[in-house]
Amino acid sequence: MKAVIQRVTGASVTIEGEKVANIQSGLLILLGIVSEDSREDIDWLSKKIANLRIFNDENNVMNKSLLDINGDAIIVSQFTLHASTKKGNRPSYILAAKPDTAIPLYKEFVTVFEKQVGKKVQTGQFGADMKVELLNDGPVTIIIDTKDKK
Repeated sequence: MKAVIQRVTGASVTIEGEKVANIQSGLLILLGIVSEDSREDIDWLSKKIANLRIFNDENNVMNKSLLDINGDAIIVSQFTLHASTKKGNRPSYILAAKPDTAIPLYKEFVTVFEKQVGKKVQTGQFGADMKVELLNDGPVTIIIDTKDKK
């Protein structure tokens, strides 16, 4: 499971002209799933993201988490995070989990993350053509892969 976490002062997701998610201060989380991902990956990653200290404290030091600031989140499924670019110029997405595996894991991740942060989070729509807008704060962008827990 791979996540791109972006600290934002605003983010939204629009599908076919309709805004389906909209937050102010918080995180935009792009989530890529592979077939080998499990509940262990979900538990580890959701806890890690909820507790990442990437928000500024009163001394302007990144020392607060999403939990500390009571921030909001949008979680968007993004299979392209597992693109392979080894051969040629057309990325291969063979590593990304197929929908019958990815959808249940994505939904479970959202549910577990909501429990971690103690509030409802917003989402995109799996498989939809989404327009994602964000105002990256910092910019702060963190990439975490559960297969590389260093």
